[in-house]
Amino acid sequence: MVQQLHVASLSGGRLCQSSGILRKGVQAAKMKHYEVEILDAKTKDKLCFLDKVEPNATIGEIKSMFHKSHPQWYPTRQSIRLDAKGKSLKDEDVLQQLPVGTTATFYFRDLGAQISWVTVFLTEYTGPLVLYLMFYFRVPFIYASKYDFSTSKHWVVHLACMCHSFHFLKRNLETLFVHRFSHGTMPLRNIFKNCTYYWGFAAWMAYYINHPLYTPPIYGEQQIRLALILFLFCQIGNFSIHIALRNLRPPGSKTRKIPYPTKNPFTWIFVLVSCPNYTYELGSWLGFTLMTQCLPVAFFTLVGFIQMTVWAKGKHRSYLKEFRDYPPLRSPILPFIL
Repeated sequence: MVQQLHVASLSGGRLCQSSGILRKGVQAAKMKHYEVEILDAKTKDKLCFLDKVEPNATIGEIKSMFHKSHPQWYPTRQSIRLDAKGKSLKDEDVLQQLPVGTTATFYFRDLGAQISWVTVFLTEYTGPLVLYLMFYFRVPFIYASKYDFSTSKHWVVHLACMCHSFHFLKRNLETLFVHRFSHGTMPLRNIFKNCTYYWGFAAWMAYYINHPLYTPPIYGEQQIRLALILFLFCQIGNFSIHIALRNLRPPGSKTRKIPYPTKNPFTWIFVLVSCPNYTYELGSWLGFTLMTQCLPVAFFTLVGFIQMTVWAKGKHRSYLKEFRDYPPLRSPILPFIL
């Protein structure tokens, strides 16, 4: 009897030992290093082979490893994809959580030279500020020489200059102290397109508003005052939304949350709109159009509205896809309409 128990205990010991070895084997398999090859998305040529990559390595870390062998392609310039024509993977994606084997194949696409979003915004918004003031002060070679450095006799022209300057100064300050960007950079080539848009429209509007032959709005002071109230109301609303969105994202993170109304009444529009910052931006330019009664301003407002609608619809779709409990009453930019 004692012998049998002794044998049983030995068998149990061997069984436990075997189980221990099996568990260690599974853990070792889980911790097995990956081999990563990176191919050119266009030519399918092999650009880089990384050996013994940790399973918990992120795409951002893989980009850094790739950068060491190809210094001309710094991490923010790289687009790493699972498929040559697929979407770019996020920097925070973890290797072992992706649908790849222990030999992972990724495709690289060059995004081109990059520039920081802060630099882009400051460049975009400083241009209109300076250009408008050049037309306002009527510097030489813009109008006839007899009007050089002269001033308009219409007070609405001076009011319009203050409103326009306030708007773009506000944008610059928000860029420096309010906005938190989910992406650090954008392609350098985009800055030329964006600056052409903002700078070109600013010059076009300023030329007519500050022209010596400019005439005030048809309904005079009543129209101007109503427009000023609308402009200032929407400027405050736009700033309030930017502050609310900033408070949703801790510094240095890419956390996304559903924005909700706060104690600030200007944020209550979140009940009905996904992107009220665009709604208020549209209202500001409608007010400026009403104030100046200038066709180039109206055209700029229309073009801006179309572009903001595209952005708002994209963000609205993204919210619906990411959050199952997203408020169903919300529209992208205009309540119950669009």
